[in-house]
Amino acid sequence: MDSRRAFIQKLAVSAASLPLMSSYFAEVHSFTEYAQDKTPLRVAIMGLGGYGSRVAEAMQDCKRAKLVGVISGTPSKVKDWQGKYGIPDKNCYNYENFDAIKDNPDIDAVYIITPNALHHDQAIRVAKAGKHVICEKPMALNAKEGAEMVDACKNANVHLLVGYRMHFEPKTVEVIRMRKAGDFGKPLFFQGLSGFKIGDPNQWRLSKELAGGGSLMDIGIYSINGARYMIGEEPIWVTAQETKTDTQKFKDGVDETIQFQLGFPSGAVASCLSTYSMNNLDRFFLNGEKGFAELLPSTGYGPIEGRTHAGPLTQAHVTHQTIQMEEMAAIIQDGKKPIAPVDGEEGVRDLKVIDAIYKACKTGEKITL
Repeated sequence: MDSRRAFIQKLAVSAASLPLMSSYFAEVHSFTEYAQDKTPLRVAIMGLGGYGSRVAEAMQDCKRAKLVGVISGTPSKVKDWQGKYGIPDKNCYNYENFDAIKDNPDIDAVYIITPNALHHDQAIRVAKAGKHVICEKPMALNAKEGAEMVDACKNANVHLLVGYRMHFEPKTVEVIRMRKAGDFGKPLFFQGLSGFKIGDPNQWRLSKELAGGGSLMDIGIYSINGARYMIGEEPIWVTAQETKTDTQKFKDGVDETIQFQLGFPSGAVASCLSTYSMNNLDRFFLNGEKGFAELLPSTGYGPIEGRTHAGPLTQAHVTHQTIQMEEMAAIIQDGKKPIAPVDGEEGVRDLKVIDAIYKACKTGEKITL
């Protein structure tokens, strides 16, 4: 209890928020109470770009996960990371030779943070090397590829987890808890707005070959996933409409803006927007028979802000990638069950919706899932 109290005080939680925080850490994210003598999950990061750097920085505050290796096609980045994080030569690989991690007992898992089109083959190679796979979202270009990744990891008896950091974010978790407790009553409607104005036209996110699409694959997946965890059901139909205003920047197969609608078994509906051409779009809203929840911003790196019919959400901000890696270590090492799943099957569910949205855009039809 002393360690928990010190941790809460360190986060400077107000007295008014203590009951919520106590419940939150007791039920979901009690990583501060993990056994201190447990060996941390030893992780190699594959892909040393901007987000890989963010994850590496966040892991410096982890107790249960440790950065021990790197995989990159850029030797200068490898050298920089070695100096910054004290990574030994024996734990450094490139994209051609990383299968050799099978002979490295000092690496437990590989976090794949590369362009979307590379995830499928890289994850299967990591699994065949006998290492656990953590993969950024979207986990693949389509549901077929995702299912193959799931099968490969099952056959290799390793975990496949997807980087759904919001599934561990305190305010998001509280909304899911309230929904499960029936605080909102029957969910009726969800709105998800996910977008930003993308910059460099030459980046891989605007390449059909590397990204597999455009805004939907990168930012729109948040609204798909958010609709599912806030309503608490799987969609049974999809309609969608694509809008493109800049055909030079957003070439064939790279979506600029998509509006899409989801229908759920209970009758609940979702209306969402995914875009690469507008800022100020990061909002989730859930309306139920007895109450509501709003997250604004809803998926940025934080702090997330939110309110419900019962008042503001006051859970303290914790760096998303830190808590994600702590919790993923607990999933892999202890079999912990998160309040919202982050396994490969969860990733495939989103990919099935993405496949249907693209089909609806192309055909103009209502697609049954």
